[in-house]
Formats: sequence, C-alpha cells, structure tokens
Amino acid sequence: MHKFTLAAFAALSVIPFTAAPSKAHVSLLQKEAAPGSYKAVFAVPHGCDGEPTTAFRVSLPEGFIGAKPMPKPGWTIEIEEGDYAETYRLHGEEVSSGPLSVTWSGGSLADSHYDEFTVRGTLAGVEEGERLYFKAVQTCSSGKEEAWDQEAPAGEDAHALDNPAPFVTIVAEHTAHHDHAAADEAGADTAGDVSVSSAWARAMLPGQSTGGGYMTIRNEGQEPDALLSVSSPVAGKVEIHSMEMKDDVMVMRPLEGGLEIPAGGSVTLEPGGLHLMFMQVETPFAEGAEVPVTLEFEKAGRVEVVLPVRSARAGRGQDAHQH
Repeated sequence: MHKFTLAAFAALSVIPFTAAPSKAHVSLLQKEAAPGSYKAVFAVPHGCDGEPTTAFRVSLPEGFIGAKPMPKPGWTIEIEEGDYAETYRLHGEEVSSGPLSVTWSGGSLADSHYDEFTVRGTLAGVEEGERLYFKAVQTCSSGKEEAWDQEAPAGEDAHALDNPAPFVTIVAEHTAHHDHAAADEAGADTAGDVSVSSAWARAMLPGQSTGGGYMTIRNEGQEPDALLSVSSPVAGKVEIHSMEMKDDVMVMRPLEGGLEIPAGGSVTLEPGGLHLMFMQVETPFAEGAEVPVTLEFEKAGRVEVVLPVRSARAGRGQDAHQH
C-alpha cells in the first residue's frame, strides 16, 4: 500500500497548472451560405511558430465554381484550373471546368499580424446541411508548411481538431439572409474611406428590361462624399432612384446631383426607398447570377461591386414595383 504524505501533497499543491495554449485556426468569416454567389474570405491569424507567412494556398471544393480571387498588393496570384467532377450551369451556360485552387505568394504576413485572403465564386449543385471544405496551406519564410486540411466527422466539433479545414455550411436562402448583413460587412468592397456591403439585385421576370439593385454605403471619412454615377456591362444605363409618396401615389424619379454619403455615416439603398435602377437590360437577371457594377464616388473614386441576384420575392413586402 502506497502512502501519500502531507509533505508530498504540499509539494505537489504548489506546482502551477499551465493549460496548453490553443492555436488560432485559419477560418472563413462567413460560415453559412445559401446556393448562389459566395465571397469566401479567409482569416489568417498568425504565421508558423514566429515565422511570417509568405504564401497561402486554397483548394476549392467541388460545388464552388467560377472562382475569382481578389488581388492583394505585394502578392502574386496563381490559379490552377481543371475539370469539375460535374457539369454546372453558370450565368445561363454549362460549365465543366474552372479554377481548382488559388495561391497567393511573394508577400510577407508577420506572425504578429492578421490578414484576409478573398475568393468570390458561386455555390452550385449543393444541398442544405452540406459542408464544403476549403483546404488551405500556409507556407512560411523557412519553407515550413502549416496545412489546414482536417475534416470533422459528422456530429463532431471541428474546433476540437488541431488543424481544421475552413468550411461553409449550406443553408436555405431565407436562413442565410439573416446573416447577410454581418457577413457582408466583414467582406465589404472598399475604396478610400468608403465601403459597400449587403449588396444584391432582385431577379427579373422574363422579358423585363429594368431591374433593381440594393446595398449599404458607409463613409468612415471626416468629410462627406457623394456617389456620382453607376455603370454596369449588363445594362445600357444605371441610375440612382428615389421613391416617395405624392398625393397617395408612389412616385419614382432619378436622383439629381448624386447621392451624398455623410461623414461618419451610411446610406442604405433598399426596396421601397433609394435604389439602383438598371435600364435597357437585354438578359433579365436570373436568381443565382451576379451583376457587376462600378460605383464612382467624388472623393473615394471607383468601387467595383458584384451584386448576387436573389429571389424576386425578396423585399416584396416593402416594394410593390418589380424593379
């Protein structure tokens, strides 16, 4: 029989307990999304044991098609293309091949710094509840690699893994809309002090030649800015429109002189109020497609934005006009 003396217990009781430090994981900012346009923003919180990150590679999963990476100053982009396992429809055409991986290299992200890497594409042929894993590899200055490629078995928490692969869970469209504002803010399109988030366009009816676009524009600067003009390659003309009640009739008219964005404030374009009016549209916007738009600001300059097309039912309760 072993004796456990009081002296021994006292000695053990002063031994400090130190929890093993947890490692911050590479992750996606938007962890849930409905089928359609999806901006995958990868948060990279550290390097490799003190070394800076000099390359970041992401393998694109089946079901994420038509990918386009966002350039980063000081980094070069390499895109590996190949065949998809299936054939999909994208912008009204069948596609069976496209980008399979994206690598950013040539830059330097210090271990003490944080950065984001972005790829925009379309979620297609996916089902509610499905997880799409974007397996990633960090390469650091010594050549050491940190692979984020572990998939959690069904029912298990991915955070329990040492190197979990970033993933997005597919949800129904109405569920995803609740999270659009926060997710879009995280991946907002910016220029100067101006950022554009929560951007979308409404699906159009067959034969319709006008459509509506919506977004939130925020100005973090100390002076007001103004949205002067809008253009899109899919519309002959784009105007900023206002809507107001006049003699019990909803009147829509172009906004003259541009749209002012107050210093430190924001303006929301939404159904039933200020909105973008796409005119002379030859091919009606289809749900799941994307509408590229160029916004010209007086001070911030040009901002390129892609508007995912959502159901024609979106916002209908606020806007009786189908545009």
